Amino acid sequence: MTLISEQQLPSIIKRLAHQILETYPGLTNAVIVGLQPRGVYLSDRIVAALHQEIPAEQVIYGKLDITFYRDDIRRELHLPTETDLPFSIEGKTVILIDDVLFTGRTIRAALDALLSFGRPSKVALCVLVDRKPSRELPIQPDFSGKEMDTLTSHKVKVRWMENDGVDDVILLDA
Repeated sequence: MTLISEQQLPSIIKRLAHQILETYPGLTNAVIVGLQPRGVYLSDRIVAALHQEIPAEQVIYGKLDITFYRDDIRRELHLPTETDLPFSIEGKTVILIDDVLFTGRTIRAALDALLSFGRPSKVALCVLVDRKPSRELPIQPDFSGKEMDTLTSHKVKVRWMENDGVDDVILLDA
């Protein structure tokens, strides 16, 4: 079942970029951090949309690998990717971007990983899909493309052209 179609995705990404700019005008003292691996596909597109609205030099963008901060590292095989934060987050607003917010554990790991790079003044969360009833930790997004009430047994799969050959979000039975 398709939750977000290829036609809907660009307008959702543009809306998220506009909401970020409304909340943080000109991204003054704010940085964008995409979570590796799958949140980076979304963050790359949001950053591209931001570049259409404000000068590129105002968009400070990095990527964060949280592999070794996950609480399931010993139960599952996770291949590390690359962290690229060529700037200080000290005292800045960090806007974390990920594809799906489910239990909140990935974001908890991201918060732990961020603290290795400094102490931000604030952390905001932007996700494409917010799976509301499945939260295990008290973590909520500041910006979400779509909120969904799904069964825990369902799997929400975000497919990106760069990785999957198609742009959409589908719901699968587990």
